[in-house]
Amino acid sequence: MDIKRSLLLLCSSYGGFLFGQEKAIDTIYIFDSQMNKAKLFHPVRTISPRDIEKNSTNLSELLRFQPSIYIKENGRGAVSSPSFRGTTAQQTAFVWNGININSSFLGQGDVNNIPLFGYDQIGIKAGGGSVVYGSGAIGGSIHLNNILDFNKGFKGSVYSEAASFDTYNNFAQASFSNEKLSVKVSGSYFTSQNDYKVPEFVVGSTGYSNINGKYYNTSVNIGVSYKIVPQQTISWQNQIFDASQHYPIFEQNGNKTKYNAQTLRSLISWDIQKANLSNSLKAAYTEDNFQYFSDLNLPKTSGAEGKNYIFKNDFNYFITPKININVIGEFQVNKGEGYQSGIGVISRNVGSLAGLVRYFATDQLRFEAGIKKDFVEGISSPLLYSFSGKWNAVPWYHAGINFSRNFRFPSFNDLYWQPGGNLNLLPETSTNIDMDHEFMFGDFKITLSPYYMDIKNLINWLPTPNGYWAPFNTSRAESYGLESQITWSKDFGKHHFKFDTGYTYSKSINKNTQMQMIYVPIHKAVGNVEYGYSFLKIYAQGLFNGLTYTTTDEKRATAIDPYFLLNTGISASLFKKYTLGFKVNNITNTVYQTVSYYPMPKRNYSVYATINF
Repeated sequence: MDIKRSLLLLCSSYGGFLFGQEKAIDTIYIFDSQMNKAKLFHPVRTISPRDIEKNSTNLSELLRFQPSIYIKENGRGAVSSPSFRGTTAQQTAFVWNGININSSFLGQGDVNNIPLFGYDQIGIKAGGGSVVYGSGAIGGSIHLNNILDFNKGFKGSVYSEAASFDTYNNFAQASFSNEKLSVKVSGSYFTSQNDYKVPEFVVGSTGYSNINGKYYNTSVNIGVSYKIVPQQTISWQNQIFDASQHYPIFEQNGNKTKYNAQTLRSLISWDIQKANLSNSLKAAYTEDNFQYFSDLNLPKTSGAEGKNYIFKNDFNYFITPKININVIGEFQVNKGEGYQSGIGVISRNVGSLAGLVRYFATDQLRFEAGIKKDFVEGISSPLLYSFSGKWNAVPWYHAGINFSRNFRFPSFNDLYWQPGGNLNLLPETSTNIDMDHEFMFGDFKITLSPYYMDIKNLINWLPTPNGYWAPFNTSRAESYGLESQITWSKDFGKHHFKFDTGYTYSKSINKNTQMQMIYVPIHKAVGNVEYGYSFLKIYAQGLFNGLTYTTTDEKRATAIDPYFLLNTGISASLFKKYTLGFKVNNITNTVYQTVSYYPMPKRNYSVYATINF
């Protein structure tokens, strides 16, 4: 990538500007302006809305087929959490349009209480990113991004799917844009009885039935962007999500429970974009509410309400065509209130200041160095730093190196849960180093990424002599391994072939016991093959998950056995507006689980249709 292309990406927020050139290029407005900068130094795997159609059950299913992520799901559609490179769910950051949205109570994101549809782009970034994206960005980050384009007129689409277990999935989207205004509205509704059976998986004396497993969710997304003048844009992005999950039970006469969740995310951004200077000022409000019902027929048993007020400014300036400085300031007010959940009324102020310098030495060589200080009320936060370099040594080989210090501060539950909250907890910190080696041979691209992490002050909940559990900084861990990716794409007339496969080797060791951390498969591989001819497309998708320990002593008897999944599908596009598709998931009828005692569905089917207008 030459220097002009680098600057084009770096300075782009809703359009691109070549250095020293005043005329704007009307293209798109991206709410997370840091993502284009990250791609200059780090591999970022991008999932498009078209890719989502292959794994449209929920966000967990989509992320499960990404090589660097392991998903723990307590049965299809139930509580689910992600982890990168042998780290924990709390060490994974969810970022919505540039804003960290991990729960203030849990310190993580529940994957199945985040909508799957409504984004224009989902990014997967492995490795540390706390300097830019804050607490929790230790193992990696998942980016849920919306994009607004200009001068595109009116566009719309409707997606509808019917699947096994009385599952129905519907999504509609419409957009309009001219030279100054861009509007996009979308909504989704998903419901499933989720009453699958796995007779081979015996619980007690009977085969498993997913009793009381139904769930539904709805979401609405609204995005608006308006150009005040050619160099200034005001934008708004809003998401509303409502969901209900019934927790599976093992016996028909067991106690039926459920969990309801509602989230609101609203973001206003004022962006100034000039030839060598840009500034993005954001104000955001996020709200997370939940209610737990220990009996479906009774009022809620417990719950909580969290509100976050966020102000963030991102200033970017080119001192010279080769030297760029970036200053990011952020202030948050986190508020929470529990209802019979061990937490009262609490509030916390969080601030941070980060500075980054990027140096484009040549068209083939560039560097980035960053430093950040967080100010978390009641917590002593470490000084964070990062260094990245990218060298396009020869046309067929590119190399990158990344070194960083990252952290996660304790959550509301860690600090304030009663009884058990521990106000003396230290933040979890990590030192990360990884390399990227990219080889290009014709239409083949091979990426090898070895990595190493040293993580200190891990927070674990342990039983106390007083009869309750409490969190403590108990241990230190190291995680090391290799991520690899091979991609190939080729067109032969009307024939299109695409091959994409990835393999991850992960060793995550508790330094106190020298044992593998729980729910970290040492081996994981995914693969995707696509063939298209004119209006017809066929794909096959595979996943291998290696032996996964569920106890801290590596007990083989309770470990999750290795398994292999195979999905396939076919679709046809008619008159460039209509698409009809059919999918078979778990075609080999594999019995598998991602969390002990909660098997996932065997073979299941779905049909779907898309209309574009």
